[in-house]
Amino acid sequence: MTAKITRINPEQLHETPGYHHITVVETGRTAYLAGQCPLDRSGSLVGSGSLEAQVDQVIANALAALAAVDAEPQHVVRSVIYVRSDDRDVLGIAWRRLTDSALGPAFTTASTLLGVAQLGFTGQLVEVDLTVALPDRRGARRDEGACGTEGVA
Repeated sequence: MTAKITRINPEQLHETPGYHHITVVETGRTAYLAGQCPLDRSGSLVGSGSLEAQVDQVIANALAALAAVDAEPQHVVRSVIYVRSDDRDVLGIAWRRLTDSALGPAFTTASTLLGVAQLGFTGQLVEVDLTVALPDRRGARRDEGACGTEGVA
């Protein structure tokens, strides 16, 4: 059964720049992605000093993580964006770059944008945390059994 996702903006709440105040998932499986950081496959920070380059790497990493669970950006039901800045303009730059990207549909759901003092890696400027309502499984189960979990739903 496919998860039914409903996004709501109550009239009593302020208008949003593209996200929804409430996301309801009525059924299905859920994936919780770890914070996606601007690291390349070898674990090295990408784009030192460049918010744009780091956002682009976070987008690429998030898309790869979504693909690993056969999900797409529109299956995201909650996002939290962390930007190392207290400048609203910088937060806006990160928001626009994310929402204008291939990952953009992920941010039409319940979303929070935070300016923070520090992130986990030296020089890290951005991180994105995603929760996903997984679509129906189709065909073979990818990578199940790798840790002795074959057949576990």
